[in-house]
Amino acid sequence: MTTPVSDAERSPAVGQSKPRLFKILGPGLITGASDDDPSGIATYSQAGAAFGFTLSWTLVLCYPLMAAVQEISARIGRTTGKGLAGNIIPHYPAPLVFTLVALLFSANIINIGANLGAMGDAVRLLIGGPQLVYVIAFGILCTLMEIFMKYTRYVAVLKWLTLALFSYIATLFIVHVPWNEVAKGLFIPRLSADHNYWETIVAIFGTTISPYLFFWQASQEVEDIHEIPRREPLLKQPRQAPNAEERIRLDTLVGMAFSNIVALSIITTVAATLHSSGVTNIESSAQAAEALKPIGGSLAFALFALGIIGTGLLSIPVLAGSAAYALGEALKCRVGLSLEPMEGRAFYGMIALATLIGIAINFSGVNPIKALYYSAVINGLVAVPIIAIMMLISSDEKIMGRFKIGGWLLYLGWTTAAVMGLAGAAMLLDLV
Repeated sequence: MTTPVSDAERSPAVGQSKPRLFKILGPGLITGASDDDPSGIATYSQAGAAFGFTLSWTLVLCYPLMAAVQEISARIGRTTGKGLAGNIIPHYPAPLVFTLVALLFSANIINIGANLGAMGDAVRLLIGGPQLVYVIAFGILCTLMEIFMKYTRYVAVLKWLTLALFSYIATLFIVHVPWNEVAKGLFIPRLSADHNYWETIVAIFGTTISPYLFFWQASQEVEDIHEIPRREPLLKQPRQAPNAEERIRLDTLVGMAFSNIVALSIITTVAATLHSSGVTNIESSAQAAEALKPIGGSLAFALFALGIIGTGLLSIPVLAGSAAYALGEALKCRVGLSLEPMEGRAFYGMIALATLIGIAINFSGVNPIKALYYSAVINGLVAVPIIAIMMLISSDEKIMGRFKIGGWLLYLGWTTAAVMGLAGAAMLLDLV
């Protein structure tokens, strides 16, 4: 993400080696990794505990859908030089836009609160002490880094934090895994009449394909246009398009694959340990780590708990930042993590407000599991119109010029909208 355009988006000259993959990866990698936040870990843990390996196939189905939607959102930002809300506002009624943004902001705040609570619980499990003090400390730390750290350095920190997710992959090599059962769960879908089975499938889709990820990745492409020398919106510099689109596709495919591999690792670890031992109900990521200790051992427990802290540090800025990008662009404020604190007072104020309310949720006595359930309902409802609007924008020549989306990417995008529509309808039916 911090790689100069000559390295990241131009073909190497004769005799020049291709840039290293980690330098090319940026918005897609960070977005994919932040998708495995503590709330997502809780969802995947519950799936593994309740149904063993039988729901692994959902991640295979999710991968092309989430990769397509994230690539489309990234290409909108890279082509126009504006984030999603900045592109939506001029073309759709303000009440619709502000309703969607308000719902997104609310869902993100709930997720921030749940993630901070999970991180506090993880530290308490590891070293003891008061959970709420850790909640406050993490909230303040994330906010200060997002506001005061130089953008390029902050992005580098986020990229390195993605390595924390390898703890879940490492856990697979500590516990005993029946790989033949894993393969069956991956490639042979097993359907069930169990209400909870379908509710968990809906939860996995809602966790994996979340609206805040669309806004974040599009906005990060815009940030990079401002920060990387000679990089311009494709509408202004169409010659940059071939390498830009190739980079975006590689970045997104790798980032979403990493996200799904980590999710699969969590389901597999929990299925191989807790489910096999008769533990079938997990209500939080910290509870999954605690339950893992007597079965998988102290090392597996420590890796699982450390992963919660690492991915929380990554996901909270993404949740707060995406909410601020969406609301700020809707209000036509200056937005961007590259702004100085006084330049972006309104933008950074939204980030601080979202995180502060997230902290307060942990003092309110609100049941975090119920809060996350309603957050999932909101995300499921918001995702469908946002994806539909994204598809209309990305295929509109007046907005995207000759870089409008077509072919298989267009079909996958609309398929994702249809799948999320079914998931949203299922959540509403379940709520009723």
